[in-house]
Amino acid sequence: MSEEPSQSFFSRIVNLFSSKEEIDKPSNSDQPSDEQIEELIQNVLSIKDSIVKEIMIPRVNISSISETNTLEEIYEIAKDTKHSRYPVFSSDSKKVIGILHVKDLVDIKNDADFNLIDLLREPKYTPETKSVTSLLEDFKKDRAHLAMVIDEYGVLAGLITIEDILEEIVGEIEDEFYEEKNDEVIKINEKEYIVSSIIEKEKFEEFFNIELNCPEAESLGGFVLKEFGHLPKVGESIKVSNLELIVTSADQRKIKKITVRKID
Repeated sequence: MSEEPSQSFFSRIVNLFSSKEEIDKPSNSDQPSDEQIEELIQNVLSIKDSIVKEIMIPRVNISSISETNTLEEIYEIAKDTKHSRYPVFSSDSKKVIGILHVKDLVDIKNDADFNLIDLLREPKYTPETKSVTSLLEDFKKDRAHLAMVIDEYGVLAGLITIEDILEEIVGEIEDEFYEEKNDEVIKINEKEYIVSSIIEKEKFEEFFNIELNCPEAESLGGFVLKEFGHLPKVGESIKVSNLELIVTSADQRKIKKITVRKID
């Protein structure tokens, strides 16, 4: 059977915005600009050529639960990572035995009432070479939100969610905490700032009067990633000259926000 799904979903999006001139819309400051509409259309068209491997969360960065975790441990994992669904691995971490929905824990009060296996849902799998558009159609049809990604040998390669796909179309879905998400530098006080990871390295150096000495990095996020040598978790920090850089917001694929504190 052909991998390419019906293009009706994407055609509807493109047609909706492409025909904007024919629609008599009231004047509204919330209406998207022509540039935003054009960008959305281009994102819809370009994603048709993408495969799952290109946007999935690699296995090493997956937030997961083990079948041996206690109820308290699971609560701590959910509190720290704040996801609604988690893959649950076998005790040897070799396979996914199910998907846990956090909402299924609401009525459980203590370990005596807790049986993790009884709460698990069957995991959905998808090959890493599957087209993103085809997977989105599968998500719609199956009313699913998450799929485990396997490589050509059937080995777990990563995880992909419907949010990952939608972000490729409409852009990054930010936490509501950052209402000023378009600002590259947000001043908290005289010694503390929240800085976007995508700020150009040169802009950051000029603003904080510092030299990062990392010619291969183009952005602050790239510099921080190179300094850590791994994808840091929220709360991890490094010191550079008279500054402390603390990862304030990050997901399983990238750093988003960095708190910069001036050190006396």
